[in-house]
Amino acid sequence: MLAVKRLLSTVVQACPLLSIKPTRGLVDEKLQIVVRNLRPKQAVTLHSVHQSEDKDFWEAFGHYVSDDNGTVTVAKDASLSGTYVGVEAMGLMWSLRPVPGSRTGLRFLKKDVLSPLVFHISMYDGHVSQGFTQHTPLESLVIERWYMAPGVQRIDIRERGVRGTLFIPPGPGPFPGVLDMWGGGGGLVEYRAALLATHGFASMALEYLTSGEFKKLKVDVNYFEMAYQILQNHPMVRRDRLALCGLSLGSYVTLFMVATSKIIQMFNVLPPNDHSLENIQELIWRDVMLPIPAELCFKADVGQITCPVLLMVGGDDQSWPTLESAEDMEQIMEKAGNRHLLQVHIYPGAGHLIEPPYSPHHRATNFSLQGSKDKVLMLWGGQAKPHADAQEDSWEKTVAFLQQQLYHATPQVKL
Repeated sequence: MLAVKRLLSTVVQACPLLSIKPTRGLVDEKLQIVVRNLRPKQAVTLHSVHQSEDKDFWEAFGHYVSDDNGTVTVAKDASLSGTYVGVEAMGLMWSLRPVPGSRTGLRFLKKDVLSPLVFHISMYDGHVSQGFTQHTPLESLVIERWYMAPGVQRIDIRERGVRGTLFIPPGPGPFPGVLDMWGGGGGLVEYRAALLATHGFASMALEYLTSGEFKKLKVDVNYFEMAYQILQNHPMVRRDRLALCGLSLGSYVTLFMVATSKIIQMFNVLPPNDHSLENIQELIWRDVMLPIPAELCFKADVGQITCPVLLMVGGDDQSWPTLESAEDMEQIMEKAGNRHLLQVHIYPGAGHLIEPPYSPHHRATNFSLQGSKDKVLMLWGGQAKPHADAQEDSWEKTVAFLQQQLYHATPQVKL
């Protein structure tokens, strides 16, 4: 009987154990993934799979070999191969890609921020690279990743023609405010605003581009001023502590707002060019945008800016000429005497879509052009690893910049 008990004890102790912390956390929170009770130098595969709201499956995996103690610590041990290599604590997140056989041109997007991103993390014996559903995992765990922290309020905004969603942080308030604007794809994108609210900012995701507006290539500045005023006048927002945040076309709008919103009534969202956008299946947008126009009537007069600006630039951006634009901005602001207000961070190897950290990289995705039902394959640029590094670093700098300017610094400008 004693021998049997010892045998059972040995068997239990030999079972591989997968540990993930936290199992329920924020999307910008790092995971601690550890595997124990493996054989020394045992080959294992860690695999992550997620089903999107559009029912598409995304996966990532890394190949590991346990140490002399039969342990794999993802934050310390290198993945030998897979969708990522090297020591990458968050490789199972940022290297996600559509599973083989998926539709082409997919983009990883979270539409419903009231629900989490759900991931199944599994451990397999040996180095597996395909057909994961045909293998039995040694162990699997389910984790949740949230954009909204507990206590964040989500408020629909439908006021004076403005469409958006306001996210209020937990606590008594009032809080500094951020007007969050996305790009030319249009629609209402909420997940970055929800995450900013999690970090203490009353953030309003603004829907500002319908198919008709994009087709006309014109946007009414009065709409953005109205949205700004709605955010500013909300009782849970500090009216003297506001910032604008933009990605892609949203950054273009942001620069116009802080530079010339009291003067410009309408502005072109694209500079004039001789390129036809008809009957295109693949598009490198930056080629359409170049050369950078010299005339200020076709771009924001950043020499008029009187508030601090933080600019993140992907060094391999194939969608917009961001490197050329950043250089142009620096020259204009240097000449105007306000260059000290501009912080520029250039990320070599990063593409256009610099999103919150650990989001998958997209070199190219489907994109609806000018309100058409037909889609083109838009090249965004970038490589997975440097792009992932850029997203992590830029998010830390963005949050730090907003905290410094909105919580600690003396207000410098009102729109």
